[in-house]
Amino acid sequence: MILAHQVALDLTQQQEAYCRRAAGTARFTYNWALAEWKRQYQAGEKPTAASLKQQWNALNHDRYPCVDDVHKDANQQPFAHLSTAFGKFFRKEGQYPTFKKKGQHDSFYITNDKCAINGKRFRIPRLGWVRMCEFLRFQGKLMSVTVSRVADRWFASFAVRLDTPPPPCENQAVVGVDLGVLILATLSTGETITGPKPLRTLQQALRRCSKALSRKVKGSANRARARAKLARLHYRIACQRKDSLHKLTTDLVHRFGTVVIEDLHVKGMVKNHHLAGAISAMGFGTFRRLLAYKADAVGDKVVVVDR
Repeated sequence: MILAHQVALDLTQQQEAYCRRAAGTARFTYNWALAEWKRQYQAGEKPTAASLKQQWNALNHDRYPCVDDVHKDANQQPFAHLSTAFGKFFRKEGQYPTFKKKGQHDSFYITNDKCAINGKRFRIPRLGWVRMCEFLRFQGKLMSVTVSRVADRWFASFAVRLDTPPPPCENQAVVGVDLGVLILATLSTGETITGPKPLRTLQQALRRCSKALSRKVKGSANRARARAKLARLHYRIACQRKDSLHKLTTDLVHRFGTVVIEDLHVKGMVKNHHLAGAISAMGFGTFRRLLAYKADAVGDKVVVVDR
């Protein structure tokens, strides 16, 4: 079983500058591959990620020498990501791939043979050792690392193949879970779990920061600071929501052997503009995803009943 652990990084200014360059290289490579895919397809050709990668490797050092400033994985892995994106599009599991924008979902990939972990330190190729805010939670073989930026913080997501699977849950109890808007979850045992509702709590602060950002001159340093402040507030809201969902799902898989949930049509539910905000604030989709992988890790069973 492969599990991921996301750890916050404590970077210096020089280390953060390198991470920005690496993320920019990954974004530039992905956009180049997507533009070239569109051009070749419109010309009647049949592009593939492998052919685009071969074409990129033949010209990038001469035409784009800046890619050599960071490690090689930053400009090689985007082709695999583009192939995955088109695969989901062709299977009708996602939309047509779009170009990446600077400052949105900045990240870069590192293979397991180019990085190492020593306590609360993590080595990034071409950069050296960087400090982590906590120890790696899992023990096993390191498969890959993805370094990403959220608001003004950098994180490393470690994918680890566990040496020994976690002990299975011996509890055979069964529980039904009904998700709601006013109350996050109502259990068939009669228990009710009230969600924190961070979006409603911080709605006024969010509105104030958004208005302050709209008043700033585009391209100014004040606008950059206001944008960072708004991003930190959004990150705080997301963390509070995720924390409550993690606690709820962990408690369910430890107390019950079988968890029954409803197959909610969240995409259709959010079309109701009167309830869309409250439904999105609860995170129904995230609840199901967390419950599924945690139950699979301990051998529990999740039953999804029809609407």
